[in-house]
Amino acid sequence: MTKTGVYFYHEKITICRDTFQLIGQDGKIGNMSDVTMTSSSTVLPVDHNDLDAVSNGLYFNPHAILGAHLNAANSPFSTVRVLKPLATKVTIITQSGTYAAHHEWNGVFVAVVPSTKEQDGNYSTPDYRVRTEYKDGTVLVEDDPYRFLPTLGQMDTYLISEGRHERLWQVLGAHVRHYDDPMGDPSHPNSHTISGVSFAVWAPNAHVVRVVGDFDDWDGRQYCMRSMGSSGVWELFIPGLRPGMKYKYQILNANNEWKEKADPLEFSHEIPPRTASIVADTSFDWSDQAWMDQRKKTNAHLKPMSIYEVHADSWKQGLSYRDMATQLVDYVKKENFTHVEFMPLAEHPFSGSWGYQVTGYYAPDSRFGSPQDFKYLVNAFHKAGIGVIMDWVPAHFPKDDFALARFDGTPLYENPDPMRGEQPDWGTYIFNFGRREVRNFLVANAVYWLKEFHVDGLRVDAVASMLYLDYSRKPGQWRPNRFGGRENLEAIDFLKEATATAYKDNPGTVIIAEESTAWPGVTAPTNAGGLGFGFKWNMGWMHDTLSYLKEQPINRKWHHNEITFSMVYAYTEHYVLPISHDEVVYGKKSLIGKMPGNDRERFAQVRELFAYQWTHPGRKLTFMGNEIAQWGEWDYRKSLDWVCLQSPDHRGVQTLVADLNRYYRATPALWEEDFDQKGFQWLTSDDADHNTLSYVRYDSHGHPVVVIVNFSGSQWNNYQVALPQGGSWHEVINTDDKRYDGAGVVNQPFEATGGPFHSRPASAYLTIPALSAIILEPGQ
Repeated sequence: MTKTGVYFYHEKITICRDTFQLIGQDGKIGNMSDVTMTSSSTVLPVDHNDLDAVSNGLYFNPHAILGAHLNAANSPFSTVRVLKPLATKVTIITQSGTYAAHHEWNGVFVAVVPSTKEQDGNYSTPDYRVRTEYKDGTVLVEDDPYRFLPTLGQMDTYLISEGRHERLWQVLGAHVRHYDDPMGDPSHPNSHTISGVSFAVWAPNAHVVRVVGDFDDWDGRQYCMRSMGSSGVWELFIPGLRPGMKYKYQILNANNEWKEKADPLEFSHEIPPRTASIVADTSFDWSDQAWMDQRKKTNAHLKPMSIYEVHADSWKQGLSYRDMATQLVDYVKKENFTHVEFMPLAEHPFSGSWGYQVTGYYAPDSRFGSPQDFKYLVNAFHKAGIGVIMDWVPAHFPKDDFALARFDGTPLYENPDPMRGEQPDWGTYIFNFGRREVRNFLVANAVYWLKEFHVDGLRVDAVASMLYLDYSRKPGQWRPNRFGGRENLEAIDFLKEATATAYKDNPGTVIIAEESTAWPGVTAPTNAGGLGFGFKWNMGWMHDTLSYLKEQPINRKWHHNEITFSMVYAYTEHYVLPISHDEVVYGKKSLIGKMPGNDRERFAQVRELFAYQWTHPGRKLTFMGNEIAQWGEWDYRKSLDWVCLQSPDHRGVQTLVADLNRYYRATPALWEEDFDQKGFQWLTSDDADHNTLSYVRYDSHGHPVVVIVNFSGSQWNNYQVALPQGGSWHEVINTDDKRYDGAGVVNQPFEATGGPFHSRPASAYLTIPALSAIILEPGQ
C-alpha cells in the first residue's frame, strides 16, 4: 500500500521458486535457477514496492527488509540484504565463510547464508560483515547498521509516549555505544568490540527520517531510520561512527517536504552560524565528589547565597570554558561570592539574544568548547567551593528552520493554537505545555543539567509569560482557559512537574523563578498548591530601590515609601534580591550611571547600595560589572571595562563587595532568618527628613547585627541610633572607610550610653557619613 508515494505497510506474499526473478546489476532479468542454491536456501522474498522504497531511502521500517532474516522459523538459512548504491561487487562475510551477494534492485544486494546454530539446537541469524567493491577500485569492509536490534526498549517507548521518561537524554539523541562481538570491528582486526553511534529522535508525523552527516557525504539514502511504532520515535545504530562527526536528521515531513533538522537532543553543536549537530563523547572524570556528597546532605535554601551573574562571552571576551576555569573561578572566589549564575549557556544561534532564544536545549554553548569542557568548568567551581546556577529558558524557542520549529512539518513542540503558540514580544514560538511528550522534553532537560553537568541550580526565565494567557496580548488576541480565566493551566502544571521532579532527583539544588507579577505561592510547595520554586527574584525590590536612588538626595524624602515598601511583602515569598543584567543595558545606564551627583557621590551611593542590599532580607544577586562600578552600561559585544580598576574608586567598590560577601557568609544574622519575620526589625523606618534607615537583623539565637543607611547627601553628627541592647558596640563595615576610597568618616568602638530610644532599651550617638551604610555588632 502507498500513501503519497511512501510505503507504510509490509504485506507478506508467497512467491514460487520457479517464478522468482533476479534483477542483475546490468538490469537484465534472469530466473532464480541461474543462482546456485538448493530450494531450501532460496532468497526470502520481499514485496517489490517495499524493496523499491528501501532502495530509495523511503521506507518507514528498513530493518524489515535489510539486514539478516531467517528464511523461515528456525531455518538453517538466512537471507541478507544490504543497500550499497554504485557497488560493482558485494560479498557477505560470516564466521562460516564468504558468500557472493547479487544485485536485486537499485543498489540492494542479496545473499543467502547459513544461519547460526545455537547450543540449544535452534537457528538464529548470523553475524556478518559486508565487503563492497566500487568501479574506481575502492574496497570497503564494513559492519551493517541493519543487523542491530533497537537501542530503545519497550519500556523506553512506553515512557516517552506517556511523557514520563525522566532520563530522556539517555535514549534519544546520538550516543556512542560499544558492543562485544565475536567478529569484532572490521577496521581493527584484533578487536572484539563494535563501536558506533545510535540515533533516536521523536518525529511522530514524519513519513521518513534519515541520518545524514559528514560520514555519508550528506546522502540521506544510506541511513534510513526505523519507526518505533506509535511512540513516534525513529531509531538507527550506525557502526563505525565516532565522536566529532557532524550529523542532522533528514525528514520527509507531514507536508511531504524534505527538511534537514538539528537533533533536538543534540549534546554538541557546530559553532554558529553553522547548524549541524555533533556526535559528542560526554564522559568526564569528575573530581568534585566531596562537593556532590555534601550537596546531597545540605538544604541549599537554608544556606547563604550571594550570586555573581555572568554573561560568559563578555566577562572577558575570547575565553573558553577551560580559560574560565582559572580566570573566572579565581575571580569569583576572590570576591567571595557563594555562587556564579550564567546567563543561558544552552546552544543558541544568535548571540544578540544573550542565550535566551535556545535551539539546543541539551547542548552547552559550542562557542566556548565541548560538553566535557563545560563539565571541567563546573568541576573547577566546585573545587573552589562555589556553586553554579544556570539560566533555563522553557518559556519559548526561536523559529529557526534548522531546529525545533515545525520539526516534523507540524506544530510539534509549539502550541498549535495561534493565540497560544507564539510570543509576540520576542518573535518566538511557545511550547505546547499541554502535550506530554513536550513536557517530558523540558522536565528531563531540567534534570539533565543538574545531574549530568552537576549544576547546582536553575534560574527559570520569563515565568510570568508562561503563567498568563494574556501576557503581552491585547483583548481579542488571547483565549481564556476552560474556566474562563487568564491562567495558563497547562503551563502551571508543567512548572509544578518541573520543580517537583528536579528537587526529587537532585537534593541540595535550587530552582529560582524570574517572575515579575504578584502570582501567589511561587515558592510554596506543590503539595500546598504552590509552583514549587525554591526562590523568586524580587523584581519589586529592585525597581523600587533603583527608582529611589535615581532621585536627587534632596528629593528622596518625598519618595521614602519606595525604599521601605519592600518590607511590607518581604515574607510572602522566598526572595532573591537581584540587580541583574536587565537593569544595566539598552539605555538604562550602568549601576553607577544611575546615581545622581558628582563622581565621588556616585561611587558612595553604589557602595551604600551594596551594603543595603547585602543586609536586607533575601538572598543576593548582582550582575558582572556592577562590582567594579564600570561607567559604561553592559554591551554583550565587548568585555567588561577592566581597565577602570586602575582607579582607586573602582577598586574601592570591588574591595567592598569582597568584604561584604566575606562578612555575609560568616554572619548567620544576615541570612539564617531571611524568610521569617523574627529575623528583621525596624529601628527607624520613618526618618524621611534625614533619608535614613536603621534596622536590626537577628540569627536563630537572637544575636543582633545593626544597620544604618544614610541616603542623604549630608553627614549626620550626633545622630541618635536605637540599639537592641546596651554595652559595647563596634563598626564591622563602614562604606565610607578609606579602604573603599571613602572619606574616612568612621566611628570608633563605643558604649551604648544614650538610654532608651524608639522603644529600644539602649541607644548611642554616632556620626553617619553622607551617602553611606554602617554595619554594627555588639562587643569589642
